[in-house]
Amino acid sequence: MFKFLMNVHHVISVSPLQCEILLMSIHSVSNRIAIDGTPIQLSCRARLPLAIAGLLLTVQAQAFLPTPASLVTTGELALNTDTNTNTNKAKAETDANQLLNLWREQSTTKNLAQDTTWRRLLYFSDEKKGLFGKNKNISAVDDARFFLSSNGREDSGAELDAMLVAFADEMANKTNNSETNNTAQASNSNSALCRFPARAKWLSDTLAIDKSAMQVTCPELTAWMQKLAPEQLSIMFAQEYLDNPLSAFAHTLLRIDSKASVADLSQIHHAYALNDTVDGDTKDNFVLYAIKSMTGGYNNLIEIDPYPEKLAKYLQDDERDAWTYQLDLTPEEVQQIILHVWETKELKLPYYFTSDNCASEILRLIDVVRPEQHLLSQLPYAVIPSDVVQLLNKEGFLASTNYTPADSTLRQAQLNKVKQESKQLGYHNNPKQMLNEIKSAQLNKVSSMSADGQTLLPHQIAVSDTNPLNRHSLQMGSIGIGQRGDNNYIDLGARAGYHDTLDHPSGFPQFFDLEGASATVRLYDTDIDKANQPKSVVLQNLTLIKGRSFNPVNSAKKGKTWGASIEATRVNDGSQQDGTDHLVGSLGYESGWSWAFGTPSAGTGEMPPQLCYTFLAGTAQTGRGINKGFRVGAGVNAGCRYQINNQLRAQAELQLPYWYHGSSDDSNVRGHYWQPISSLGLQYDIDKKQALRINANYEWQDRIDANDDVQLSYRRYF
Repeated sequence: MFKFLMNVHHVISVSPLQCEILLMSIHSVSNRIAIDGTPIQLSCRARLPLAIAGLLLTVQAQAFLPTPASLVTTGELALNTDTNTNTNKAKAETDANQLLNLWREQSTTKNLAQDTTWRRLLYFSDEKKGLFGKNKNISAVDDARFFLSSNGREDSGAELDAMLVAFADEMANKTNNSETNNTAQASNSNSALCRFPARAKWLSDTLAIDKSAMQVTCPELTAWMQKLAPEQLSIMFAQEYLDNPLSAFAHTLLRIDSKASVADLSQIHHAYALNDTVDGDTKDNFVLYAIKSMTGGYNNLIEIDPYPEKLAKYLQDDERDAWTYQLDLTPEEVQQIILHVWETKELKLPYYFTSDNCASEILRLIDVVRPEQHLLSQLPYAVIPSDVVQLLNKEGFLASTNYTPADSTLRQAQLNKVKQESKQLGYHNNPKQMLNEIKSAQLNKVSSMSADGQTLLPHQIAVSDTNPLNRHSLQMGSIGIGQRGDNNYIDLGARAGYHDTLDHPSGFPQFFDLEGASATVRLYDTDIDKANQPKSVVLQNLTLIKGRSFNPVNSAKKGKTWGASIEATRVNDGSQQDGTDHLVGSLGYESGWSWAFGTPSAGTGEMPPQLCYTFLAGTAQTGRGINKGFRVGAGVNAGCRYQINNQLRAQAELQLPYWYHGSSDDSNVRGHYWQPISSLGLQYDIDKKQALRINANYEWQDRIDANDDVQLSYRRYF
């Protein structure tokens, strides 16, 4: 019988469409024809005779199998296609409809319309996060070009069916071309298979569709994939950079490696950078730009550029250390992610600085190829780059880690070495000109990249303690007990992020100081028999954002030292006798100088661990409780931070503001005055997640009710 079948194979002419229908019709039969319990996998291209043999050996399949005579007749008809074009087209359409019905039945049985991967490919959210979460029943994409179905944005099933129809059309077209002796493949970049290759691949794999039966040439997609040649993906993390507020929370992008750069990671000219950023209007002023970036006023922008160009910007222009983490993804998953990027790279989605940003897009792409993972939904509303890196590490996605120091870090290492050698030789001062030449980016061209910017050079310094995997959690809760004047109190506080100068420094840029979305509520134990007693419960502080950027003048860093704050806080009004505290809105800015001193970590590009600073400060405050409802101040803020050991840090500061309320007719009310404040902070780290902190401050003003405030608090990072 098998000899007969092999002979029959030579005289049968079966189109790809007919072959696909034949194989899908006998799918259940082929699963019962097994060798040692393993089902035989059929292929139109290689094992059609064996498939026909399976049919002959199964009684239930006889109705589907043509007789040998009819097969010969079909073969004879195939030889006369020139005179039967219309008949063949009609038959191809009939066969396509039969396949379409089979696919629809399978997709319904498997409920593919609600499959996690299919919904993620269409930008449907996995879940709704409270009132401000995304609607899981509507795609985040509102561009009609992203959908084949007019109802695709609201109905994943309608989009699935439209894709299956596109499959059937492609198969029919291919069959018609082959049966009219047209050997040229269709070339149509607007084809659904060319526009949505990731969807097509997932559906064809899930439904076990023979890909050879619906091949279409996609020249633009092919050229793009050949250009990127994706073999491996890595996350590049550029550390926080306060001198550009939009980079204050760090940045992440995907490094796309080809075979050449996988074989030698230093050959970065064979790699590309996939960067999701904000497509902002550079004509907008900074405040408007920041507001639009945070509220979705701009669209996102997918950039795919040569990797050396992006890396140079961070290492050389911004002076930011970079950490690269290879992702533990299979080559097939890498290919599918890049195919999905092809589908989405032209979309104009709203960009939200805290939730839909460079970091969230990386998690979304990984979620597409790992349906069992729910990475993006594990993070809160704010998706911060370092949280993403830590989450991927916890979930086992990071296969290796590489550190690339910034140019300024390498210059700092040289500066440290020269100073250390001079100290060992007994010299206390180095020639100023020599130190300035080492610090100068123009005179000292040391870099982690080659002169042509195409290759990574091996660095000869120890790794700095800036790996974000080693940092404390950004969220923090605290409870403190203290005394202000004669009143005891309890403080309850929470901070959404980020880090101040007394927090554990590992994993952050040196002297990093940035806090956002924090609040403190104070519960007083008041004495009702005394005058000027505070309310039992008050909002002590509500900070939108507050931070300082330290770039010591005696280091290799080239930036300025400055600070800014936007907050609501309680202040003592020194304009009136026995004045009490009041809640005010406060806007402040500082500009000044800082100096690093002490002995830096050996062999690293870290600055010395101690810091002193001086700022010229200006502040504007407004609130109903203070004199005339406002005050403006200017003065000097000076202080020092001291790293006692790895677990203990201290900071002392003196603020010398001069306040102005405006002139007053009341002789007991001052319109302007000095109000110095001295403060001391001390933190001891129990471990990476727990710490104890002491804060004390004293206001050198005799016209306020309570001058001193001392507090001990427990802080928990989570």
